[in-house]
Amino acid sequence: MTSTSTPGLARFNTSQDSAALAALHEVCASSAWGSKLLAQRPYATAEDLFSASDAALAELTAEDLEEAMAGHPPIGRPKPGDPTSAHEQRGMAGASEALKAELLELNLDYQEKFGHVFLICATGATGEQMRDAVKTRIGNTAEEEREIVRTELGKINRIRLTRLVEEDKD
Repeated sequence: MTSTSTPGLARFNTSQDSAALAALHEVCASSAWGSKLLAQRPYATAEDLFSASDAALAELTAEDLEEAMAGHPPIGRPKPGDPTSAHEQRGMAGASEALKAELLELNLDYQEKFGHVFLICATGATGEQMRDAVKTRIGNTAEEEREIVRTELGKINRIRLTRLVEEDKD
């Protein structure tokens, strides 16, 4: 990632608060995270924005994490009309019906145990890798899983923030 300002970062820095907050909400559904990033504008570099994101993420409460996770669809079931989810979960696009069914069952078991969607940075992962991850992680304690979710959310946020600051549109 470049350490200089980009057109997308400049646009984010100078946009109205409501527009910037809406863009941040597309990155992460946590209102606490978005508010913290909004309050620190302008950012000199994308790395400054990423650092602020990491710091805000580290401060999220369990409730804030739940709010952030609520913005993510289950693996294998991206939200209709949501190109971001579909793009991030494209590793499931060629998955067999058997794998999709297995992942659905695992997702339901995970949600029953932890009370929230299975969250993983799906970008670049295959359906099999995602299935194996949920099989492994379902054995975690709630506390262990909350920290893994925080790490995965950080990866997702960084990918999405990168797209935000690198967009070159008017």
